[in-house]
Amino acid sequence: MAKAILHMLSTLKHMSPFDVNMAIDAGFDVTVPYTNVTLDEVTALVQDAMFSRAPSAALRTGIFFAGRDAVLALDMLEEAKKALLKPFEVSLFADPYGSFTTAGAMVACVEKVLREQKQRDLKGSKIVIYGATGVVGYCSAVIAALEGAEVTVAGYSGLERVTKLAEEMCQRFNIKVTPADGSSSDQVRALLLQHEIALCAARAGVQVLSKSDLEAAKNLLIAADVNAVPPLGVEGCGLHDMSVTISSHGALGTGALAIGNVKYGTESGLFKKMVTADKPLCLDFRHAFALARKLV
Repeated sequence: MAKAILHMLSTLKHMSPFDVNMAIDAGFDVTVPYTNVTLDEVTALVQDAMFSRAPSAALRTGIFFAGRDAVLALDMLEEAKKALLKPFEVSLFADPYGSFTTAGAMVACVEKVLREQKQRDLKGSKIVIYGATGVVGYCSAVIAALEGAEVTVAGYSGLERVTKLAEEMCQRFNIKVTPADGSSSDQVRALLLQHEIALCAARAGVQVLSKSDLEAAKNLLIAADVNAVPPLGVEGCGLHDMSVTISSHGALGTGALAIGNVKYGTESGLFKKMVTADKPLCLDFRHAFALARKLV
């Protein structure tokens, strides 16, 4: 059997060692990193990898899109799809900075807690996402909105940047999200009081919600946090917590490593799907969420 080769394209100076390890542990024999890759280079790289092997080895060839920009990774994925030609088609997978699998895991964990503990679904739920201008926040917003949630995306650098991002989300995915300014602690709390679910995807080491914020939010059902670096994003929510009470009003918290375990299984699982596929795959955050739902 032909060796399983994964070509890993990143827009950054370095390819993530995390992704390299995950790919090899999932079954790829060889991983080859390409760094500082630009959008206009994708077609040539994909076709070079594709045409260098016989059609019988096409399914043993994969292209992975990394970097730190969710929109650019999706654009690269689209360019790669256009570059494919039968019968040489290879499999494609985008997960920039682990954001697609992390976001899929976070929303899947919240959905599980919401259904089992609150007898609710994502559809119709009021969700605020803090740190929404980052890659994980961006993907979480799109996933939740596609599931029918009422999503507010909050940014820490004022309203202009997050508004542009929200407009791009709505146009690209035919969804509705509402931008909001979360640049002050008062604004963060005001948004929390208006929503039922809080997804915290801020920078590492940034506390988003304090205990007093949680106590003030009488209608809060769930708060989830993907920050594993102290201080944690949600005060009182431990790294391993999954559906743990964090306020006197019964709000439940899910911590970064609880989500991380699902993220790990999701990324590994998608790599394994690539290695064992009997037809070419094109994987993005939607597939990450679908698999994460099965793993929680």
